[in-house]
Amino acid sequence: MLPEVEAWLRGHTSSSDDWSMPWLLEAKGDTTVSVVLPARDEAETVGEIVAAIRRDLMETVPLVDELVVIDSRSVDDTAVRAARAGARVIAQDDILPDLKPMDGKGEALWKSLAATSGDLLVFIDADLREFRTSFVTGLLGPLFADPGVAYVKGCYDRPLQNVQSGGGRVTELVARPLLNLHWPLLAGFVQPLAGEYAGRRSVLERVPFVTGYGVELGLLIDLLDLAGLDALAQVDLGRRVHSHQSTEALGGMASQILQTSWSRLERQNMMVSLHTPSLRLAQFRRGTTGHHATVRDVAVAERPPMITIPGYSAAPER
Repeated sequence: MLPEVEAWLRGHTSSSDDWSMPWLLEAKGDTTVSVVLPARDEAETVGEIVAAIRRDLMETVPLVDELVVIDSRSVDDTAVRAARAGARVIAQDDILPDLKPMDGKGEALWKSLAATSGDLLVFIDADLREFRTSFVTGLLGPLFADPGVAYVKGCYDRPLQNVQSGGGRVTELVARPLLNLHWPLLAGFVQPLAGEYAGRRSVLERVPFVTGYGVELGLLIDLLDLAGLDALAQVDLGRRVHSHQSTEALGGMASQILQTSWSRLERQNMMVSLHTPSLRLAQFRRGTTGHHATVRDVAVAERPPMITIPGYSAAPER
């Protein structure tokens, strides 16, 4: 690990326990905070997360100003349960409707910039179990403490079955090797693909968003390029429990992460591309007559920096 990364780890890594509520409320001042949950078919968990944030961080104390669920074409009761729990629910395709709709988590995150008003945005995945509001307060701490910090990633243990840190398979097999190979300044991030992170609107609106599963990797790389390592931080949030996807599904995620890294290598003039990578992924399942191939499109689309969209301005506070 580079010496500057070791120094960054010591100075830019904290714990959610480091930030007390009285300190956060005083440090908040006039800063406004929006919490965003991108959600697709998360009816089982989204209501509990929304209810906890509303109860602990909006009604008990005035830390969060806005709580929004971006419903990404759910076919279950995600929108109903989120609204019933106290969130403002907005359909992904109703935001910036003049633009051609795109698919993916990153699309919901990007569009949330146009649907919210906070100076700071906190993104929380909607599939979390055992959710604690310290996820939100921990991510806000470094942003309140240091105006030079623009973006904060969560880190945590990710249990898989009986293994405390067995989760994060795509992180360990794909994302971490890529970062160490090509962007070693980012090697200090414990969970580079974490779905829990926060940032200043003034910075997030100036970087592109990959619409698919490469969004977290793309944001890290692009924000490093835009703002530098000292503008990035991470917070230990303890333990993160969520539903795990199949190995086959993780293969699709890994494909989009690899494409995201490819596009950044090209854009930053770190490689000379001699071919166009395939956007199809072949995977195999055993059937009664042997192995059968399933081929699917894993192409990655990308939205430009929100600040470049004609007519963009943060939504008025509600």
